[in-house]
Amino acid sequence: MDGPILVPTDGSEPADAALEHAIDIAADTGATVHALYVADTNEPSLVRVGAEVEDVLEEEGQEVIEAARARAAGRGVDVDDRVIQGQPRNVILEYAATEGVSMVVMGAHGRDGIGEYLLGSTTERVANACEVPVLTVRTGEGTRRTYPYEAVLVPTDGSEHARAALELGAAVAARHGASLHLLSIVDELPETIDAGTVALSEDVERTYEEHLGEAAEIAREAGVEDVVTAVESGSVPREVVAYAEDGIDLVAMGTHGRSGLDRYLLGSFTDRVVRTSPAPVLTTRVREE
Repeated sequence: MDGPILVPTDGSEPADAALEHAIDIAADTGATVHALYVADTNEPSLVRVGAEVEDVLEEEGQEVIEAARARAAGRGVDVDDRVIQGQPRNVILEYAATEGVSMVVMGAHGRDGIGEYLLGSTTERVANACEVPVLTVRTGEGTRRTYPYEAVLVPTDGSEHARAALELGAAVAARHGASLHLLSIVDELPETIDAGTVALSEDVERTYEEHLGEAAEIAREAGVEDVVTAVESGSVPREVVAYAEDGIDLVAMGTHGRSGLDRYLLGSFTDRVVRTSPAPVLTTRVREE
């Protein structure tokens, strides 16, 4: 992920947090930041000023982009900026696919928490469909943004999407000399049972530990020296977030899991982790042939 970094921005607090984190990464890697403002064609924006007709969204976009450029310049980071009209998620996906960016960094919410960049709308759809990794940054109480990363968490279930997240998380951890935490979660227990009171059977625990051992070997082959493995039982999002609260700087997850539909499907487990994780969440998907 050493190539250009795309940051869709609307000037909101979450978008500013995403921009700041992207600048941290770019300052470290030498990458260029592509700051993109989408003037949403679904919103009325044309106004008459005297004899002239002006597009207020495009004007606002230029102001937001100039502020982004100034912030990056203060860190010595090059910026390529664009203001493009269109539907935000479509413009972002097309830009990511055609401009050679290595990663998209987005805030978890946009204007007032209910606008077009709302997680569950643009951010979710971009992460679910984007061919490059998407890093989602949250703001608010209990969140943190630490860079360089010192501890990376990868929840894994053995699926090809989880394998993609493992390889990505391991590459990030190796680059930073960070510890890599591999977490498998047994989530087959009935909802009415308190998972914390139920001991895993030896066969189940052995199966998960064998899978984690294989994952740890992949991580070490990628250059990670400090690998930690754990098996937990309970709700996948709750266990991932609980683990992340203990000093994790980055969570890397696949957008799908074992079935491709009902495991780590964005909109379910991964989406819920992105919404509640104290640390930024890096999502990736297996490219379709």
